[in-house]
Amino acid sequence: MVLFGTLVNVLCIVVGSIFGLFLTNIQEKYKETVMQGIALVVILIGLQMAFQTESIIIVLISMLTGGFIGEFLKLEAGLNKLGYFIGSKFRSKQGEDNNIAQAFVTASLIFAVGAMAILGALDSGIRGDHEVLMTKGMLDGFTAFVLTTSLGIGVVFSSIPVLLWQGTIALLATQIDRIIPEALFQTFITELTAVGGLLIVAIGLNILKVTNIRVTNLLPAIVTVGIVIWVQQLF
Repeated sequence: MVLFGTLVNVLCIVVGSIFGLFLTNIQEKYKETVMQGIALVVILIGLQMAFQTESIIIVLISMLTGGFIGEFLKLEAGLNKLGYFIGSKFRSKQGEDNNIAQAFVTASLIFAVGAMAILGALDSGIRGDHEVLMTKGMLDGFTAFVLTTSLGIGVVFSSIPVLLWQGTIALLATQIDRIIPEALFQTFITELTAVGGLLIVAIGLNILKVTNIRVTNLLPAIVTVGIVIWVQQLF
């Protein structure tokens, strides 16, 4: 089932939000330790994916070109500005309805816009492997729990854009094999998995606060890997 990983992710957000409504006084040290444990699992999954590569050169060139494009387009800075802009619009208003809207927007930006959402949905669609999205679901569920304790019920509604965004990517990804010639398809899957794995490792390291990698600026690598493989095949 192509949408299984996305549905699990959505369910985790809903459950986490519900628990957050009832547990508002959890100590910070518990939140931090659980988040660190999830981050270690994220790193493990990323490494497993990255080690599948059959060509380090393809991965390297993809990351270099993708990073250059991302920095040139200032993807991460643009995303941050969007988040601040939307958040400021809701924070400038008063009332319960606007508190719900603020919670919805904040959580949606965290859950739906990110490398893991895209990579996990692609993995679900291309390989039928839902491990990344299921792990993301655990991370999102705990984050939803924490957000709900401070922002309220509006967090649960962020599950809707997550469903629409990740579900669309997963469904479109199932058609990639019709676009890419079969001779290139397996190589593409292998190297895309490796590139995605490295990005997921970076996410885990960022969660642990070991690094501050601008993962969003590296996202174009999941596109350039296909171009690199196509050019390689030409020669």
